This record gives sequence, structure tokens and C-alpha cells, in this order.
Amino acid sequence: MLFISLKNIGERSAYGVTTKFDKPLLGLGGSKCISDMQLFRQIEFLPPAKEFLQLVDPVAAWFKQRRSAKINITIAYQDRDGHRFRERIAHDLRIYRDLGYLRTHSGSGENDATK
Repeated sequence: MLFISLKNIGERSAYGVTTKFDKPLLGLGGSKCISDMQLFRQIEFLPPAKEFLQLVDPVAAWFKQRRSAKINITIAYQDRDGHRFRERIAHDLRIYRDLGYLRTHSGSGENDATK
């Protein structure tokens, strides 16, 4: 499964957190625009260690739909003192293509390890 996580990995709270994607991130079989979720538009307060986790798609479904594997995300936030920070993350989802995953066969109810 592919998930996207927004987590404060720092020791202090983050304020005014915004996440910008270089292009729309479509998930759940293309039916949901993950990048348009309020979670990624603006979070006023994100305490240390707080994490939000959103399912994007099963790995096999992602690659079957031939979506772009390269995603660029810019995260901006400020600390309590008003210092602003901006980080850019470039991620290539092709690293997940070769990983093993579980596939359920319709009707059998059994999982088989593949790859």
C-alpha cells in the first residue's frame, strides 16, 4: 500500500503548515485528489510527533494506472517565534515497484505473496 504521511518530526510545534504539490496527487484509483485535501492546504498547529497518514493506493494499482512516479512537494511552516522554514522533497515512487506486496485473489479469500 502507498501512503502519504504528514508528520512533525521536530521537537517543537509547527504553525501555519502548508504542503504544495508540483502536480495533483490522485489516489484511491484516481477518484480522490489527495493533494487537494484540507490536511495539505493548511494546518494551523502541528505539535511534535503528530502524524497524519492518508492511503494513496495499493502499489500495483498505482503503477497499473501509469501515473507519474516523480512527485515534488514543498512544505512551509513557522515556529513559535515566527521564523519561517521551507523544505522541498523530491520523491520517486519507482523505488516501490520492486518491493513485494500482498495480492488477494477474488473469491479465494487467501493472500499470496508476490514478487
